[in-house]
Amino acid sequence: MMNLFHELSQQCSKATTEKYSTSFSSAIKLLHHDMQVSIFNIYGFVRFADEIVDSFHQYDKDTLLEEFKVETFAAIERGISLNPILHSFQLTVNSYKISRHLIESFFKSMEMDLRSTTYNSSAYNEYIYGSAEVVGLMCLYVFCDGNKNMYERLQPGAQSLGAAFQKVNFLRDVKADYEQLNRTYFPEVDFSNFTPSMKQQIEEDITRDFARAYEAIIHLPVKARFGVYVAYKYYLSLFRKIKKTKPCNILERRIRIPNYGKAYIVAKASLRRQLNLL
Repeated sequence: MMNLFHELSQQCSKATTEKYSTSFSSAIKLLHHDMQVSIFNIYGFVRFADEIVDSFHQYDKDTLLEEFKVETFAAIERGISLNPILHSFQLTVNSYKISRHLIESFFKSMEMDLRSTTYNSSAYNEYIYGSAEVVGLMCLYVFCDGNKNMYERLQPGAQSLGAAFQKVNFLRDVKADYEQLNRTYFPEVDFSNFTPSMKQQIEEDITRDFARAYEAIIHLPVKARFGVYVAYKYYLSLFRKIKKTKPCNILERRIRIPNYGKAYIVAKASLRRQLNLL
């Protein structure tokens, strides 16, 4: 009967991913079947924590996040939780022996979101590491499946991919972050006077992240490579669209990739794989 509870919990994490992110859920489904469940488990956990700090404004977010944090580590120690999202997450953490440091760093960044509205360079880098890079590293534990040498070799690229995704999200969501949540993540950037030079400086940084990430993606295990590459191409396409958008327009609307654009990305990536170019 325990297997039934495992399965139900993991279905909750999958449903959470599908509800909150069609792009990520689509990319995860392109991973080898053996990896999909664990990556859904990681994303479901991350999504719940993110919702606490971003959405639950009518509640005591500090208390909710602290309770979620305590319950997370209790679930990992016990090997069980009645919270299905945490139960599925601990299954993946314990199965792949994911470092506790990564989880602690993640919660530290979530706590920063409760207190900080602007970031200097040091705090920005710390936030990016905890909120995004460690998520890439958690997934890398799954992709490498115990191969420590591979993990260490691909670690910088995994961090760069997580950072690129997060920074693109910041640009995409700047209207909501700045106007609704009163947050400004990019150091020394004034969105009340967002100039082309400010935007270009951010874009150059993201371009470097994407370049480092690609060098790691092509060396991922075959089981993981295609799904991660498609996620990379999703975000690279979104980034290119943002680059073509004037600074003033970024503050007016949320940039998106339409479904037909996502379908084209998958089709093109599939062709590259068939031609052994990936």
